[in-house]
Amino acid sequence: MTADRPSGPSAWDAALRLLGVRARSRSEIRERLQRRGFEAAEIESVLTRLTEAGLLDDAEFAHEWVQSRHRHSGRGRLALRRELRGKGVDEETVTQALAAIEPDDERENALVLARRKLARSRLDPADYEQRAKAYRQLAGLLGRRGYPPEVITSVVGQTLAEAGEHPDRP
Repeated sequence: MTADRPSGPSAWDAALRLLGVRARSRSEIRERLQRRGFEAAEIESVLTRLTEAGLLDDAEFAHEWVQSRHRHSGRGRLALRRELRGKGVDEETVTQALAAIEPDDERENALVLARRKLARSRLDPADYEQRAKAYRQLAGLLGRRGYPPEVITSVVGQTLAEAGEHPDRP
C-alpha cells in the first residue's frame, strides 16, 4: 500500500465490495482499485486471486452483460459492443459474447421498441409529413439503441406499413 493512501479496506475487500454490487470486468476492477490508490503489484495479486476463485471472468461477464442488456434494455449489437469495449473487455471476448444474439431475436427486439414508440406517438402514418417525422424518430431511437442500419431500415419500414394498415389508429 502507498503511504499516501488513506487507511481503509484492503484491495481484496474493496474488490469484493465492487463485485457485490454487480459483476465487473477485470479492467473495471483494476481501474477502480488504482483510483483508490492501491499499488500495481497488490492489484495484480487481487485480480489473480479473484480469477482463481472464479469470481472474475471476462468471458462470463461479457456473456451475462449481453444477455441482460439485450433482453431487458433493448440494446442492439452495436451498442453492446461499445459498452463492453468501454468496460475494457477485449475484442475477441466481445465478439464471442455477441455471437449469442440471434439476428431474428435482435430484429424482434427492435420491432417491439419501434411499435411501442409509434403507439405512444400521435403521428398519423397516412400523412406524408408525419410519416417522415415518424420514420426519423423511429430510426433515431433504434440507432441510439445500437441496432445496425439494415435492421433499422427493415423494422421502421415494417412498423410504418403496419400502422398505415390501421386507419383507426389515433
